[in-house]
Amino acid sequence: MNENDISRIIFDAGLKVHRQLGAGLLESAYEECLYFELQKSGLLIEKQKPMPLIYEDIKLDIGYRLDFLIEKKLL
Repeated sequence: MNENDISRIIFDAGLKVHRQLGAGLLESAYEECLYFELQKSGLLIEKQKPMPLIYEDIKLDIGYRLDFLIEKKLL
């Protein structure tokens, strides 16, 4: 599956969540619902995955936390 195919699945899932919930909720509510929808699609998805920051030769574990890493291709 290429990035365009994956992106279409993600977009459709996000649109479905938005249509169901509407606007105005906390990000965490949308994130959980989107995670649920993406799991149903069969995509490989990792939620709240740590991503270190590498500065010069030092790996800092305080870097970033990805909302989702999907199919090891898309953030």
